[in-house]
Amino acid sequence: MIIGRVGAAHGIHGELRIIPMTDFPERFQGMKKVMVGDELLHIESCRYHKQDVMLKFREYPVREQAMQLTNRYLTVARSEAMPLPEGRYYECDIIGLQVTDEAGTDLGKVENILHTGANDVYVTHRPDGRELLIPALKAVVKVIDVPGGRMVVDMPEMVEDGTSHAD
Repeated sequence: MIIGRVGAAHGIHGELRIIPMTDFPERFQGMKKVMVGDELLHIESCRYHKQDVMLKFREYPVREQAMQLTNRYLTVARSEAMPLPEGRYYECDIIGLQVTDEAGTDLGKVENILHTGANDVYVTHRPDGRELLIPALKAVVKVIDVPGGRMVVDMPEMVEDGTSHAD
């Protein structure tokens, strides 16, 4: 699971600016090691600076070496994921779910998640190839069954061209 992206080097001693990509940026403080790209690296120091996390890795002691890591992703194993409150899901759990309506009609698989600001939107493609955008709202998404690999939705009534009609 991606938890951050390496930004620019900071200072001359190999410290790197990490852009957190997690709802739990405090997790970095207690970490001893992390995957950066395809390398397992040991964290020598961690501090917070504004919205970023500053990390120094034992394997990259100087700026010139550390700069090689810029734009790589920091990942952890699924088993190290932070627990979420009930009703919240990681994106990687949602993408790939088979979507049906309440009558069991196949609406495709979740292929992507759009972050619109108001609410997320799940992107699927119907069996006929048409794109379907599903608002991630409790009024629409009735069941998310991650272990079962399925999502059940109650979409607003659809008109022939696949768009919702306004009341």
